[in-house]
Amino acid sequence: MSVPEPMHYSEMSVESRSAEETRALAGRLGELLCVGDFIALIGPLGAGKTCFAQGLGEALGVRGPVTSPTFVLMRLHRGQRPLCHADAYRVQDAAELLDAGIEDWLEDTVVALEWADTVPEALPPERIEVILEHTEWGRRVRLRGMGARAAAIIQRMRDHDDSGH
Repeated sequence: MSVPEPMHYSEMSVESRSAEETRALAGRLGELLCVGDFIALIGPLGAGKTCFAQGLGEALGVRGPVTSPTFVLMRLHRGQRPLCHADAYRVQDAAELLDAGIEDWLEDTVVALEWADTVPEALPPERIEVILEHTEWGRRVRLRGMGARAAAIIQRMRDHDDSGH
């Protein structure tokens, strides 16, 4: 995955000590998202990808629980701002996701794709990457805004953190 020009790229890193902290961080991001935003969730098994998607869903005002879509490929969660929660863990290649219509869902939903790093050809250039890593104390969550709008969202989150709010 290539990194866009610096003016269209922003990154921040947060340490999370619990699932609740991970969901809260996702909620802060979710408050800034609009239909058409793409979230690429990246990390090993058990790193918190679905947990992060749950926090997004709560902030987006979706109805019902957000659960892993591993065995169904995609779940649509309706609500104030709908969420298409997809999972590339079991797909053979990007074409499978594209054939399922993941690009079309961007017209009507926020899309969150777990295991996004396994299908780079399916990722739009404008996206927010959420990289979750296990640490000794919990997990490290790196947020990368790639493209003008995504970078601005991450910059707003960084500014909010820097101001102590």
